Amino acid sequence: MLNKRVLTVIKRELREKLISKAFIVMTLIVPGLIFVLLGVQSLLMTSEQKNLKVEIISENQQLTPLIQNELLNSDLSKDKKYIFSFSTLSKDEFKKYLDSQKQNIIDEKLGGIVYIPSSALKDKRIDYYSKSSQNMSLFKDLDGPINKVLIDDYFSSKTLSEEDLSFARTSVDFTGYKVSKEGDIKEEGYGNLILAYLLTFLLYFGIIMIGQMTMQSVIEEKGSKIVEVILSSISPTELMTGKILGAAITGVIQMAIWLSPVILLMSTTIFILPKELLFSISSTVIIYTFINFFIGLLTFIGLFAMLGAIFDNPQDASSGTLPVMMLILIPFFIALSMMENPNRPIALIASYFPFASIIVMPARLTLVGVQVWNLVIATIINIATFIAIFPIAGKIYRVGLLRTGKKPKWSEIIKWLKYNY
Repeated sequence: MLNKRVLTVIKRELREKLISKAFIVMTLIVPGLIFVLLGVQSLLMTSEQKNLKVEIISENQQLTPLIQNELLNSDLSKDKKYIFSFSTLSKDEFKKYLDSQKQNIIDEKLGGIVYIPSSALKDKRIDYYSKSSQNMSLFKDLDGPINKVLIDDYFSSKTLSEEDLSFARTSVDFTGYKVSKEGDIKEEGYGNLILAYLLTFLLYFGIIMIGQMTMQSVIEEKGSKIVEVILSSISPTELMTGKILGAAITGVIQMAIWLSPVILLMSTTIFILPKELLFSISSTVIIYTFINFFIGLLTFIGLFAMLGAIFDNPQDASSGTLPVMMLILIPFFIALSMMENPNRPIALIASYFPFASIIVMPARLTLVGVQVWNLVIATIINIATFIAIFPIAGKIYRVGLLRTGKKPKWSEIIKWLKYNY
């Protein structure tokens, strides 16, 4: 199959794609875009409404000044994130007061009311009344200061020193150590987690970008009738093979450019990262990532080329890309879910599942120890997926390439598989 005509198509694809503005711009922009997305996500998680009016009402008169002192001296008040007011009311008084404040809460003149009953000294149950009852950010902010006061009060009658109380209030601090098969036990920061994010996003963007470029190229050639001239000297299968290989090689070159900073950090000691950002990654991970990405590109580019042959314009093609996009999006979100817990059963299954393995396994390999035989199995599954997909995509590509006019129905496309020409 890899004859002189196919090599000519590969050279043509490489020449067109590597010097195209879209390829150059996206190659430079995508890494920055990923960091922007992560930055925006962090900004959205950290940016909150300023000067939110919150009333802290306690049933216990002794708790009120303690909580007031704790909150007013905290960063929450200094940063003007909240405007607190404090009072003491019994349960019956609080019910009447809450009724009088309902309209202010609905009109958002008052952000919310936190009521601390006396029973909180035993069970730590606190009530919150607001237009939005599940303000997790507020709960997280108030948890520390209020919990400190409740702990101090609980242990005040016991013979505990200030040092004992300080220890009781301190949260547990986890330090992660990675245990590998080789016997090494190393402390790890957040470097591997960041690297897993990076690989997941790059694989996702890389597959979609190269796939869309190939689909667009097929549509343009089909619409301009250039393909009819090309097919006078080459078969549809050879043309598709050359396009897929040319686009896949382009994608691997692009991925090499994207991962060059990581490879540089691995191979030199010139750049020293902070301890928290250190990552532990072997050359096996990098090599597997490139091999896995190349096989994934072959599979998905074949599907995108098939879609380009089916439809006559990008508008129609976009409606037909949903099934293929879902094969990329679902593994992408599974890989992201691993950042919270790499040992999720769904992540383990997806790392060997056709299509999903292409994105999930590199992220899993970065976060947890994966043996070589696991990588071999995943690679065999991905190769088998490509071998199964290529003849189907090739038949549809061969028939659809010379068909124009009315947008075909999926039932009609399925019938194309029965054609022998």
